[in-house]
Parts: sequence; structure tokens; C-alpha cells
Amino acid sequence: MNAHHKPDSAAVLLREDAKGIATLTLNRPQARNPLSEAMLAALSEAFTAIAADRSVKVVVLAAAGPVFSAGHDLKEMTAHRADADRGRAYFTDILGRCSAMMQQITALPQPVIAAVEGTATAAGCQLVASCDLAVAGSEARFCTPGVHIGLFCSTPMVALSRNLSAKHALEMLLLGEMVPASEAARMGLVNRVVPAGEALAEAGRLAAVIASKSPATVKIGKRAFYEQREMGLKAAYDHASAVMVENMLARDAEEGIGAFMEKRAPLWEQS
Repeated sequence: MNAHHKPDSAAVLLREDAKGIATLTLNRPQARNPLSEAMLAALSEAFTAIAADRSVKVVVLAAAGPVFSAGHDLKEMTAHRADADRGRAYFTDILGRCSAMMQQITALPQPVIAAVEGTATAAGCQLVASCDLAVAGSEARFCTPGVHIGLFCSTPMVALSRNLSAKHALEMLLLGEMVPASEAARMGLVNRVVPAGEALAEAGRLAAVIASKSPATVKIGKRAFYEQREMGLKAAYDHASAVMVENMLARDAEEGIGAFMEKRAPLWEQS
């Protein structure tokens, strides 16, 4: 662990670094780890710092307690209904901050792996869907329940609709029912399901595998994946081809191919 990242039990978000992996832990278990103003600020600050940290190869996102995240802090939001504009300015601001933080995950050079135990609901489910990979304990459950309280989960919908098929995403959004881990894996919301209590260990194992790869190549690949996904077929192939040409000319590709041909371990650039 880096000395400047020692855990602070009072912090809403903990960070621990080891062997190129930064583990971020949502740390308000007594409040069900809501994406409150403080939590959004802490996550945004952490992602900004990690993006510039060359020692970090992979990020694991976990949570303390029996709930991964219950989503937005409804008490904070409801308090602003007494504002002169009935909360319009505040709701616009907090949802904008949440959306920006979710986009930070996609833009982050390093892959982000969610390690989910317990429930992930509403914007908490959105957080899982926004991560590049996700591992769930067998007792984990996922839900976008806004429809039950007259508040459709429109912002979680953005991440869900980019990970699940249209019908699976709409099933979650329209029914608002809890989805067990096994079903979440079938739908494509999580990559794999492990015995309860082992999600963090499995996420760490996946992170270690990724951390052993060329950091520059992983960065190139993650960025290109999200860029091409928003394009038409021809544009996507044109873009991917251009990226691959630049990648082929990069030092790590030359080193990796040479090492493969010479039957030795590659020595990656640490950047």
C-alpha cells in the first residue's frame, strides 16, 4: 500500500494500492453506500488522480457492508424540494455530477472491475454497468426500482442499454424487480459469478492478469473499444484499423511480438 493512501475509516471512499492495482471501497455501509454528494466527489477525485498515476494498471471497485450501493441519496435530494425552484437546479447539478463520474470510468486509461456483494440498485446498478468488467458474489442482486416510486431510472438506463440487450434492459427498467447474480450474468450485466464473499478476490485475480499486460496496449484497446462502439460498421473498422496500425508501430508491440518469436517473457514499458 502506498503511504499516502492509508485507509481512513471515516472516509466515504477508501483507496489501497498494491502490485499495480488500486482498490477503491465505498465506505458508508451504515447508509447503504449511497452515491451522495460526498461519495460522487470522492469517486471523481479518485478517478482523476488514478488517470494520471502511472503506477496503477487496474482499478477494482468494491464496497463495505452488505449493500454495494443503493444509488442516489434520496434524503439529500428530497431536502431540496423546499428550494424556490422545487429542486430543479439541484437535481440538474447532482445528476450531471453523477453522469460525469460514470463517464470518467469509461474514459479512464485503466480498466475498472466491479466486485459486487449484496445489492446494487438504481444508480448503484448503473455504477456496476459503467465498469469495464464486473464480478458478483452468488448472493448479489441488481435492480433499477425507480418505476416503483414514480421515478424512472433514466440515467441508469444509459449504462444498462449499452451492456444488455434492449429487451433485458427494458425488463429491468419496466419491472423494477431484483435480478439475482446468476441472471445478471446471463443478461450480460456481470462477467462471472463466484461463491458469496469471493467477489473481491476474483476481481483481484482478474486485475492481476490484466496488470501483467502492457499498460500502453491496454490503454489503447480500452479507448478504441468505446470509441468504435458508437460508430457505424464501416467507420468502426476504419477506426480500428488506424488504431491497430499505430499500435503495431508502438514499442510494446515490437517487444511483445519479438518476445513471442524468441520464446521469452516480454519487458513492457511502464507507462
